[in-house]
Amino acid sequence: MKDSVLMIDARNIFRKVTRKIYDFSPEQEQNILAIVWLYRGETGRYLELVSRYCETMLREAESSVNSGDENLFNQFCQKMTLFLDTARPYIIRLSGDYAAKEIFSELEGENAQLSKEINGFAKGTSHELKLWEKQDTSNGGLKKAVDRLSSLPDSSHALVTQVDLISKLANRLMETCEKEGQAKGSDLWSGRDLNRILKDAEGVREELIFDLKQVRYFWKQAHWLVERFPDGKYRDVEGLVKRVSRSEIAANDWSLTPGRYVGVAPEEVDEEFDFEEALRDIHIELEGLNAEAVELAGIIQKNFKELGI
Repeated sequence: MKDSVLMIDARNIFRKVTRKIYDFSPEQEQNILAIVWLYRGETGRYLELVSRYCETMLREAESSVNSGDENLFNQFCQKMTLFLDTARPYIIRLSGDYAAKEIFSELEGENAQLSKEINGFAKGTSHELKLWEKQDTSNGGLKKAVDRLSSLPDSSHALVTQVDLISKLANRLMETCEKEGQAKGSDLWSGRDLNRILKDAEGVREELIFDLKQVRYFWKQAHWLVERFPDGKYRDVEGLVKRVSRSEIAANDWSLTPGRYVGVAPEEVDEEFDFEEALRDIHIELEGLNAEAVELAGIIQKNFKELGI
């Protein structure tokens, strides 16, 4: 160990702050430090960090579904239910085939489905918290725990997608009703109340999404470590870290550039890209464009008639 140098290439470890600014999150800094701990044989500190990530993840999940009507999930669902109930009188009175009726129906279904998924997430969180009370914190035990806990971040990610979809549908309904359905001229349309509800819901949505993303974030930190160091001991990892001897450094003209020694990291799949969500967004945007096209065609036709063409 005295005759070697630890080379860490951290170019693929970063947090994107802006388009031009990247830095390390506190957890990423800890993960880099954990590599040094393992190199020095300080396995206990490494295991403590993995354990802390798992426990933090569980507490974040618990806080988003705490009991009572005041938790963020219940607040969001209640506001969306109020939004639907406020818009319902106008939607019911719409005659003919209106896009607003289809959007309303989809929004109603997604909101009901969210309530069911919340219950499942809450039960899963409660179950994992009970298991964690007796958790084996050895390397083998923690590795199994990280694998077992993967269902919660997957569920939290699905809930983020669901909440975002509901929010987009609600805003789409407002826009469609006021443009296509001429809702502003109807006594059954409470535009001011609906906008206020959406504004309140947006504040809850942002806070809720943040909490849900924290669940996935802390699990990913634990998974990052156990995936690269499955035995809880230091090992060379392609594209990340390598123990390099003095003779190897000398053979490379005494270069201390880590990239010359650690190799190239395998290309990672962008786990944040949700194909289904992207398709849903495209579908919602397409509906809006179709509605605008119909409206524009009507205006053009009217102008032609006025010109006598």
